[in-house]
Amino acid sequence: MNKKILVAIDDSENAVRAVEFIANSFTTDNKIMLFNVIPDTAALCEMNSPELTPYFKSQQSSFCLLEEKKKELVNQAVQKAKNILMDAGFDENNITVKSGFKKSGVARDIVKEAESGYNVIVLGRRGLSGIKDFILGSVAQKVFNLAKDISVLVVN
Repeated sequence: MNKKILVAIDDSENAVRAVEFIANSFTTDNKIMLFNVIPDTAALCEMNSPELTPYFKSQQSSFCLLEEKKKELVNQAVQKAKNILMDAGFDENNITVKSGFKKSGVARDIVKEAESGYNVIVLGRRGLSGIKDFILGSVAQKVFNLAKDISVLVVN
C-alpha cells in the first residue's frame, strides 16, 4: 500500500540526506510531497517606512538580494531532490512540490500541512551540538513534539 510522505525540504545537506534515505528505503509507489516553508521576509524588501533605521535602509537592497539568492538555492535543492527520487525509480507524477509562507512557525507549518492527509513526515536533523539543541531547539525536535497522529522520521 502506498503512503503519502511529506518531506520538509530546504537547501541544507540534512534535507538532501532525508531525500536520499527515502530513495533508498521506501518503495517507489509512494507519493512524495517536497514541502518548503518560506520565511515571509519579502515585505521587508518593499518596506519604506520612516521608522526604519538609517542603517537598515542603507542595507535593505543587500538584504533583499540575499533573500533572492536563498530562494534560488531552495529551488535548486528541490530540483536536486526530485532528481534523486526519479533516479531511484519514483514516478515524476508521484512527486509534488509545495512552498508556503511561514504563518505560525516553520515546525507548526510543517505539521499543519502533514495533517492534511500524510502518513509520515520525513526531515533531516539539524547539525547542532547537544547543548545548543537543548537551548534553542531544532525544527526536527519541534516537529517531533508537535505531531500527534502522524509518524515523524528524523534522518541523521
